[in-house]
Amino acid sequence: AKAGVMDPGSDIIEYERPGVVRVYKSGRVERFDGTDTNTVPPCPSGDPAYGVASKDVVLDASANISARLYIPAAEPGKKLPVVVYFHGGGFLVQTPASPFYHAYTASLAAAAPAVVVSVNYRLAPEDRLPAAYDDAFAALKAVVASCRPDGVEPWLAAHGDASRVVLAGDSAGGNIAHNTAIRLRKERIEGYGDGVSGVALLHSYFWGTEQVGGEPTDAAYRGEFERLWDVACGSQFGPDHPYINPATSPGEWSQLGCGRVLVTTAELCWFVDRARAYAEGIKACGWDGEVEFHETKGEEHVYFLFKSGCDNAVKELAVVADFVGRC
Repeated sequence: AKAGVMDPGSDIIEYERPGVVRVYKSGRVERFDGTDTNTVPPCPSGDPAYGVASKDVVLDASANISARLYIPAAEPGKKLPVVVYFHGGGFLVQTPASPFYHAYTASLAAAAPAVVVSVNYRLAPEDRLPAAYDDAFAALKAVVASCRPDGVEPWLAAHGDASRVVLAGDSAGGNIAHNTAIRLRKERIEGYGDGVSGVALLHSYFWGTEQVGGEPTDAAYRGEFERLWDVACGSQFGPDHPYINPATSPGEWSQLGCGRVLVTTAELCWFVDRARAYAEGIKACGWDGEVEFHETKGEEHVYFLFKSGCDNAVKELAVVADFVGRC
């Protein structure tokens, strides 16, 4: 195309989720949800609304890994469990600074109490999977290194207990937490080992071509979730790849790198049948840890982010906080 003349093919929409994201064939991406303009700042000196302090940090400059850290009021020298949290958003939108993610992770830090590290991983389609998985693993390595007395991040060095690390996330972030624990068992972290204390999977985005439980069989409905996956990974991994459908690789699944798993879901969540199947299937595949399962009646996918003050959300946060406290 000549200078100043738009290529007629560049504005063809390749993928759209109305009100969330629009991806053009040219590679241009428009985000309408979870954008950099709709964010909240951290509160390094302490936020009375949540009873925690928060700050944005670079965990690993060489890998360009940043995160928002949350720390509750802690006694000097007291060690706390560390939650490495991955936000949802279909791998395409949101950041740790999105208002409802900031509110949720701050609330979790206070409720557990724990140091929460909310990871700012790369988003698709500019950075297709496995970019987010690579960032998640690099973040975990940086976090456990920082929990040492000479760690580069002072909050983690002073209060992070590397022997009590929980990987957690909601929706796509739950998928990332699961895959990070799988990779940890395969690769190990030098000086740390091949397992964290726990993994908390909140309304996780898993899928597959075969219907599970009471999932709709409608091709258009199922196609939506497959198409999202396709965009996120650039068609590199099929809809039954273990990244998105752990049940297709039970041998790998049985090597999940943690001692206990919490699975939460909601009755009206798109992925409720997958969550039930995960909780049942991980035992059947030969994994030898403890599984906890929590399902909320009458609620939809990640309702606890948008209705954080409702009784069910308060109860679900308490379940997650209790799990972290016991890890």
